[in-house]
Amino acid sequence: MRLKRLANGNQSIYLDYYKDGKREYEFLKLYLMPERTPADKDTNAQTLRLANAVKSKRVVELQNNAHGFNNGGTRSKANVIDYIKAVADTKRIKAGGGKRTTAATYLALAWHIEQYSGLKTTFRQVDKNYCSGFIDYLQKAKNRNNGLPLNENTQRGYMKKFEAVINAAITDEVTNTNPFKQIKPENKPQKHKTEISYLTIDEVKLLENTESLSPIIKQAFLFSCYTGLRFSDVQNLTWGKLQTDNNGGTFINYVQKKTQKQEYLPIPQKAVEFLPDKADAKDTDKVFYLPSGGYTNLQLKAWAALAGLKKHLTFHIARHTYATILLSLGAGIETISKNLGHSEIKTTQAHYAAIENKLQRAAVNLFDKLDGLTD
Repeated sequence: MRLKRLANGNQSIYLDYYKDGKREYEFLKLYLMPERTPADKDTNAQTLRLANAVKSKRVVELQNNAHGFNNGGTRSKANVIDYIKAVADTKRIKAGGGKRTTAATYLALAWHIEQYSGLKTTFRQVDKNYCSGFIDYLQKAKNRNNGLPLNENTQRGYMKKFEAVINAAITDEVTNTNPFKQIKPENKPQKHKTEISYLTIDEVKLLENTESLSPIIKQAFLFSCYTGLRFSDVQNLTWGKLQTDNNGGTFINYVQKKTQKQEYLPIPQKAVEFLPDKADAKDTDKVFYLPSGGYTNLQLKAWAALAGLKKHLTFHIARHTYATILLSLGAGIETISKNLGHSEIKTTQAHYAAIENKLQRAAVNLFDKLDGLTD
């Protein structure tokens, strides 16, 4: 990657590559600006990430002889791990450059492939036997962060991501077949539905009445129970995002960190009760100054113990609690999906279908309590 300074102070970005000993270049039509403000610095960082993603893709294309030299329909010598990292860069940029994106899963996949077959793994090696062996590897593999064995859903997730990588490589003409299609479904990791963990209204009330070692974490958690916000969105919530509508109700106007989508979320007065005192805070100041996720979870665990709760508290449970309470109060799945910020209603249905069915059955059973139905 090469930079060229322009008369206006900006720098244009080029890619240099060498073919038959001769240098050629590609102008990316991307520019770095003088960093006069923090916003300029963030913009330049995102521009560089995009430039590096293009560079990674060009490297893969060169490895595949994509510049005028077709591989003749055989599996490519392109490096699998380099290709996955290029895919991860693209996913990260599409998600706004954050770390909490699908990109992290692709990078974890690249790490497991390195453990399985080494850094120099090429698409030419990826045949049916390789894929079967990778499935066997996942059954014995450990999580790189905590050293625990991978559960079957996680194994399946990595396999599906690897399949997606191969399909993308087929589109890019890096390879021509997906060997996973040659493996019988029963020989692949199976998907298991995990029961959603949530708090009942009584359990939420119990927590409200139990002192926590960290009052700010208690406030933030209960705020999440009544708004459905993720930990990252609670952590990044600023006072200016809390606004009042024409009827005097409170709503949050924010951009979801995970999806980078603009959201409008009405919140109940119950949630407002758990906001800290604003005092002289500015609109740009954070509402909840929270510690890291790991330390927060430790505090939640201690708080649950003080309350006598056996459940493992996390902010994700608070989010499920919000949705479940709304369901129990009769809110429609479409409304809940919108409030949770899901891009597709099927995501919400997949998570809460069992709970919704349970509530529907309970409602229908009310008929059994009626005496002597008449026409």
